[in-house]
Amino acid sequence: MKDLLYIDGARLWASLMDMAQIGATPRGGVRRLALTEEDKQGRDLFAQWCRDAGLSVSVDAIGNLFARRPGTREAAAPVLIGSHLDTQPEGGRFDGVYGVLAALEVVRALNDAGVETERPIEIVSWTNEEGARFTPAMLGSAVFTGVTALGDALAKRDAQGVTLAEALDASGYRGTRATTGVPVDSYFEAHIEQGPVLEANGTRIGVVTGGQAIRWLDVTVTGVAAHAGTTPMPYRKDACFASAQMAAELERMVEHYAPRGLATIGQVEIANGSRNTIAAKVSFTVDLRHPEDIQLDAMERDLRAAFVRIAQHRGVQVEIATYWTSPATPFDASCVARVAEAVEALGYSNERIVSGAGHDAIHLAGYCPTAMVFIPCVDGLSHNEAEDALPEDVTRGANVLLNAVLARAGVTTVSAAVR
Repeated sequence: MKDLLYIDGARLWASLMDMAQIGATPRGGVRRLALTEEDKQGRDLFAQWCRDAGLSVSVDAIGNLFARRPGTREAAAPVLIGSHLDTQPEGGRFDGVYGVLAALEVVRALNDAGVETERPIEIVSWTNEEGARFTPAMLGSAVFTGVTALGDALAKRDAQGVTLAEALDASGYRGTRATTGVPVDSYFEAHIEQGPVLEANGTRIGVVTGGQAIRWLDVTVTGVAAHAGTTPMPYRKDACFASAQMAAELERMVEHYAPRGLATIGQVEIANGSRNTIAAKVSFTVDLRHPEDIQLDAMERDLRAAFVRIAQHRGVQVEIATYWTSPATPFDASCVARVAEAVEALGYSNERIVSGAGHDAIHLAGYCPTAMVFIPCVDGLSHNEAEDALPEDVTRGANVLLNAVLARAGVTTVSAAVR
């Protein structure tokens, strides 16, 4: 990689901080749920920045927002780069938005340098990546890649009963661009790690080789409601205590799959809960993750056996349903190599890493050659208002993204001023 280009780190940081004002929370985070007024404002600002950079902006029927920079081979499939602008209810300033604005900074840097690429470059901001308003997560990229039918996605409802289609119409972001079957040469996504590994190892860049397997389960435990003051403990069929025992057993069980096996109970609901009534029905979610599909399957088998055993012992019923699953996904070797070459040429410390979180890149990996660039986040925190990243790491990651994308897109002309 002979001729390296560099982004304007101060400009990228300023864009991140400006975007963080939209939906800003009192504790320094961001609340910009998909297709809310705050998300619309964020999209509007990003679209204007793209137009200011000379890009043409379009939107598809699921609300994915695209900004295109022409190539000298305009008919060639574009190199796609981006992430998402929506956040968790109490999210941070970098999750997702870093990848979108780093992609914009790539284009701005190419404009500054007078570089023309052979392939067009398109920036994308995917709809509802977080899954915080509409579930499951990554709906925009799922529709784009054909994983989820457009009609099924549009029918998803939030907690207030609003469909995704209604939210798109209310925000003005239900577009007309083709949603599926769009030719793409490759996809690159920059992101904060969302974990502690890079920071703990003192590594500046994570060269992401793929994503681990994820499985979401819905568990319902059904017992018998009874009076809290008149029913002796041995006579109870308490759905809450049974669920608590299942949670404790799950934590113990996952130790057998350490350090790569992970289990999380993220939501718990007691139906018709009352302070002085024994719980008759408890529902909770389970998130299982492992880099290997075979190990994730084993984790689920162990969970099901343990939960049934506890239910039988306590005289309650348990139902376990699979809500969503994502297999372990390796990234394209040639795209990963472009990232690795850029890192080495730039002289940044780096390591190969598997993504622990789900990303739109996981869906794209089944559609076109894909790679990701990770940067450290402070204390490994994400999905948290305290989420943070260092300006120098933000700059390094965007420099890697720029040169990896440039290697893939190809250079035809460079301004004499920068040769």
